[in-house]
Amino acid sequence: MTAGFLLVLAALAIVLILVQVSLLRIPAFVALMVATIGVALLAGIPAADVAQVVQDGMGSALGYIAVVIGLGAMFGGLLERSGGAHAMADALLDRFGPERAPWALAISGIVIATPVFFDVAVVLLMPLAYAVSRDARRPLLFFAVPMIAGIGVAHAFIPPTPGPVAVAALLGADLGLVLLFGLVAGFPAMAVGGILFARWITPRITPELELPSLGDPPSGVRPVSALTAASVLALPLVLIVSGSIAKAVMDIAPGWLVLLSHPFSALIMAVLLSLWAFGLRAGIPMAEVSRICTKALEPVGLIILVTGAGGALGKVLVAAGASDVIAGASSGAGAPTLVLAFLVAAAVRVVQGSATVAMITAAGLVSPLLLGASGVTAALATIAIACGATVVSHVNDSGFWLVGRYTGLSERQNFWVWTVASTLIGVSGFAVVLLLAALL
Repeated sequence: MTAGFLLVLAALAIVLILVQVSLLRIPAFVALMVATIGVALLAGIPAADVAQVVQDGMGSALGYIAVVIGLGAMFGGLLERSGGAHAMADALLDRFGPERAPWALAISGIVIATPVFFDVAVVLLMPLAYAVSRDARRPLLFFAVPMIAGIGVAHAFIPPTPGPVAVAALLGADLGLVLLFGLVAGFPAMAVGGILFARWITPRITPELELPSLGDPPSGVRPVSALTAASVLALPLVLIVSGSIAKAVMDIAPGWLVLLSHPFSALIMAVLLSLWAFGLRAGIPMAEVSRICTKALEPVGLIILVTGAGGALGKVLVAAGASDVIAGASSGAGAPTLVLAFLVAAAVRVVQGSATVAMITAAGLVSPLLLGASGVTAALATIAIACGATVVSHVNDSGFWLVGRYTGLSERQNFWVWTVASTLIGVSGFAVVLLLAALL
């Protein structure tokens, strides 16, 4: 099997999904499953093994995603219904104004997503984007795209997120330089793929799907202050960051800290605290608090299922040997190291979806080429890989479905929004890397 054939399979999967969803009006989850099974058979996976591969892909994706999205939805529901999101939005708008609020949200995305995973940051911050959009009376995409772009930059470019940390270790790059170059490349990438692109795309796209709506705060609720809301929102972030710091400075982090700093535990504690801070303390009866949590879970069922199906599609392509084939095809390409690093990461990203897997695969291939290279070159190669692993988010990436459902975009619309935005982030970031390489 060749790299070209695998890329054709990935393109075929996209076309098949779009035809089913856009023309035949088949539900997205069913369309994804049909495409996944079809691609598995065309890739040469034995028919008797296809169901198990799909099951493994669904399980590995949902084992983490379902818990994070479920807990995040309950937290977001309470934050929204208590008025906490509105209080934070008002404070943000008062401080920055509607025109500069996208910058504030984008920077918030970078700060909050640096210690946590992409999915966690999205589900935590989207209620804030909803509130800012409503209070500023501007379309959601104007604020959400910059914020999610900031999250995407942090996820791939900036340590201590797992991707750049793992790549830096494989390439022998200094983590301080990686952080510096990640910030230098990440902010222009966020500006191009987030702020500027949002200004261009927002008037041209009207979301076709209904946004998750949790209604107005119950009557008699005592307003939650912006400080209270921000403090509760900070709890899971502080816990997760503490675990990252402990792992960096200790040979073996204490077991209790590992448990408390896991996103599952951090979000559970955030939800428990929000039951009091956004519920009972705000004057909402416990029965109503429970109803709010249950209501918040209703719109995320489809998000969880399509995210799992996207994971299954990625698993099928990995099982077909996507990473090995692309790495083998690229090993003799003879391209400059930084360009090769970017292209390999981009190819793996397009075929199997996961940015982190794409980064680690590309690092494994490029690392022999960097023996004896300067610290600057190794750090720039790390960011080049991060840029390649960011481009072309599409149907086999769980983030594609998460962004689409939380912004009300259909699959077709999301190709024009998040697929294009992620590509602009990666390409513009790589342009900065090439500029730095020429100057340093």
